[in-house]
Amino acid sequence: MTVEIRVPALGESLTTATVARWLKNSGDYVQHDETIVELETDKVSVEVTAPSAGRLEDCVAVGTEVEIGGLLGAVDETAEAPAVPQAAAAEPAPAPKTAAPEPVAAPVASSARVTSPASEAPKPVSVPPAPKLSSHEARERRVPMSRLRQTIARNLKAAQNTAAILTTFNEIDMSAAKALRAEYKDEFEKKHDGARLGFMSFFARAVVGALKDYPAINAQIEGDEIVYRDFVNLGIAVGTERGLVVPVLHDADQMSFAELERRIADYGKRARTGGLKLEELSHGTFSITNGGIFGSLLSTPILNTPQSGILGMHAIQDRPVVRDGQIVIRPMMYVALSYDHRIVDGREAVSFLVRIKQLVEDPRRLLLDL
Repeated sequence: MTVEIRVPALGESLTTATVARWLKNSGDYVQHDETIVELETDKVSVEVTAPSAGRLEDCVAVGTEVEIGGLLGAVDETAEAPAVPQAAAAEPAPAPKTAAPEPVAAPVASSARVTSPASEAPKPVSVPPAPKLSSHEARERRVPMSRLRQTIARNLKAAQNTAAILTTFNEIDMSAAKALRAEYKDEFEKKHDGARLGFMSFFARAVVGALKDYPAINAQIEGDEIVYRDFVNLGIAVGTERGLVVPVLHDADQMSFAELERRIADYGKRARTGGLKLEELSHGTFSITNGGIFGSLLSTPILNTPQSGILGMHAIQDRPVVRDGQIVIRPMMYVALSYDHRIVDGREAVSFLVRIKQLVEDPRRLLLDL
C-alpha cells in the first residue's frame, strides 16, 4: 500500500509553502514519524514527518511552491526494510595487491609522409571562443532568495511605504541595573531553575510600564480606526542565519522577571534552530531589538508593521558624563524609539523614552510599580 505525504496545516493566514530541502531521497527507506522534508513559509520552517515506514517515492522537487493539503510524495509500505549490516568479520576480505604493470612506451610516430588520400588527417574544425567573463562576474555567486528573506524584504519596504516613521533618541546610565544584576544574578539563577538575569528583562518590564502610560505606542491603525490594547504582546527580535525573526511574548505584562528571562532564552535558542511555532510569531503589539549584542552603538530601528513602535537597545559603553557638576565615567547605553508619527505624537514618543530611562536607571521603580 502507498501512503501519500501531504502538506500539513501551516497556521494563521498561511496557505502555501516552499519545499526547502529533503532530508531523505527518493528510494530511501524511512521510518514512521521520521523527519523527511522541510518546508519554508513566510515566517518559519515546518518539518514534515513520514506517515508510515517504507520506501520514499515521487518526491516533489526542491523549490516547488505547494499549498496546504498538496502532495509532497509517497511512502510504499510494501517495501522491505534494508538488511542489517553484517559484522565486520563477515565483510569480504580485500583483494590481494598486485604489482603495478610496467608502463608501456608510446609508439613513436613515423617520419615518413603518407600520401594516401584515405590516410590524410581531417582539417581542424573552427570552434568559436567561449565568451570571457569579467573579473567581477567570475567571482560572483547567485543564490535564490529564501522565502523568509523575501518576506522580510517585502515587510520592511511596506513599513517605509505605509508608516510615517520617525526616531527619537536618549541615553541610559546602566550603573544601577548592572549593580543589581551583579548582586543578585547567582541567587536569581539558583532560585529560578537556571534562568539567568539579563538586561533584556529590565527593558521588557520597563516597556510594559511605559506602554501603560502611553497606550498609543501599543496601538495600531486599522482603516479609519485606532485599535488600543489593554495587554502587551512583546516581540523580541532575534538574528538567525536564515534572517531576522521576532518571536512574541504574549501577555508580557503578566510575566515576572524570571518568566521573561526563561521565555526570551527559549525563544532565542529555538529561533536559531528553526523550532519556533507559527503562533509564537504572531499578534505582537510592540517590539524590542538589541543591536548591542553585535556591537552597534546607535541605530534607527524600522517598524515591525502593523505595530506603531519599536525600541532599539545598543552596546553598553563607558563614557564620561556629568553628575553633580563632576565629570565621571558611567556605563552608558544609547536607546532609540522608532514610531509611527501618524498615530504617535512627538511628545508621547519622547516622554515614553524618558519613562524607559527612569525605570531602567532606578530599577526599584520596576519592583514598586512607580
